[in-house]
Amino acid sequence: MSSGWLTADRVFTTMEFQKRYDTVEIALFTPKVALYPQQFFSGQNARLLLGDVASVTDTDVVESIPVPEYGAVMVYSNSIGETLSRVISGTVLRTDGYRTAVFPELYFMLKNLPEIQDYNKIMASYADGRLYLVIAQGKSLLLCNSFRAQDFTTAEYFIFRAMKKLQLNPEVSPIYFRTPLDELQSMSLYRYFTSVETI
Repeated sequence: MSSGWLTADRVFTTMEFQKRYDTVEIALFTPKVALYPQQFFSGQNARLLLGDVASVTDTDVVESIPVPEYGAVMVYSNSIGETLSRVISGTVLRTDGYRTAVFPELYFMLKNLPEIQDYNKIMASYADGRLYLVIAQGKSLLLCNSFRAQDFTTAEYFIFRAMKKLQLNPEVSPIYFRTPLDELQSMSLYRYFTSVETI
């Protein structure tokens, strides 16, 4: 069951948030995230690894989670100054009574990627002036990154730039978004891709 995309004021009044579920997934749009090959990862160096690609302060909590489908480990920090994800995590309990962990949006994008049946797998999310982009061919992961994009036109620029660098043709590729698109955004993408889907 999905509540869709809701505003913060609906956390305590939405019926879905007042029930318990076997599984609950809470995604946070954090720019403090990186994916490393399993063989290059050491839990002792997680903060240092993340600090190489993102601005990490001494007070930021740095965590990691394996992504075995791609032989990788995701290193991330949810310390971005927001509290809503923690409120939801504490409010929506699983049937076993435990709280649900909050993971980066990119983690769930990687988990959703195998659901796409196309050979060229392009998945994106756009929120709060940042594009989250995952690209794979078959079972080979080619890109997992986020880009600062103050508007959707800039987000499109990063999508097309990544595809050009990876030598992928949008005219024979669909694109999937995990975040909602308005009509103008969808129409803009339809000019280039074979289809535009939201999942």
